[in-house]
Amino acid sequence: MSPRWHRPLLWFAAVMGLLTVVALVGLFTDDRQIVGSPAWLKPFKFAVSFGLYALTLAWLLKKAQRFRRTGWWAGTVVTVASLAEMVLIVLQAVRGRPSHFNNSTPFDETVWSLMGNLVVVLWTASLVVAVVIAVQRDGDPVVRSAARSGFALSLAGMAVAFLMTMPTDAQRAAVDAGTSTGFVGAHSVGVADGGPSMPVTGWSTTGGDLRIAHFVGIHALQALPLLALLLAGFVADQRVRLRLVRVAAAGYAGLIALLTWQALRGQPLLEPDRTTLLAAGVLTVLLVAAAAGTTVRRRELQIT
Repeated sequence: MSPRWHRPLLWFAAVMGLLTVVALVGLFTDDRQIVGSPAWLKPFKFAVSFGLYALTLAWLLKKAQRFRRTGWWAGTVVTVASLAEMVLIVLQAVRGRPSHFNNSTPFDETVWSLMGNLVVVLWTASLVVAVVIAVQRDGDPVVRSAARSGFALSLAGMAVAFLMTMPTDAQRAAVDAGTSTGFVGAHSVGVADGGPSMPVTGWSTTGGDLRIAHFVGIHALQALPLLALLLAGFVADQRVRLRLVRVAAAGYAGLIALLTWQALRGQPLLEPDRTTLLAAGVLTVLLVAAAAGTTVRRRELQIT
């Protein structure tokens, strides 16, 4: 029997494609603002991200030969949890209310609590899919290695979101003073959410922003397999491609760590201090050295 794409994930990706169009229309026709951003910006960004994630999982599960049923059920759980998450995000956008960290009213608190529980389910189901993909033995070993690394980094990127749920210093101070801001947790570090931000992404330009590492980490699942496929068209030696993918995965992990560290120190992405620049420089030099070493090794193999 020929392998099939995971249909629930495909249907969900299609729905996210439609929602992307709807949210895009909303961005141009609805002038409401939620925490300093257009009301439909969050549904738009999440629809694009969830759609890409679902398509990637559907493609990877199509190639699975071992534990296919386990993979199918885990993928279905990912679909249901993601769909429920998007329903809540859209619901809050329609209501003109923040979907994340919002405990302002009992209803908002219930929505945020449900979203938090759904994220745990989504992360756990994604971990199961990652294990299923990791135990496969068929197909291109370079793509397999890229998928395994991409999954690990994607799960790490998802885990960064848990840092956002911790109360900020201002929120703790408000609680100690016997008052409440109605919010617990934030995307930004060192500044309040809703301040000056980058276009489209909405990332803070005045403080740290944990969404950057979160975004970069999640999409390692697309970036690394895509790199493996691109390398197949330029590098004939499979061993060299495998080493280059591993170097890229190590560099990607370093980038996620660097972006998380920068955000936790309250630094905007485009305004790193000397320490951050030094760390980025060291990471770059190490990656270039590792890639150059792989290239030299390739030439030695060709000569011998």
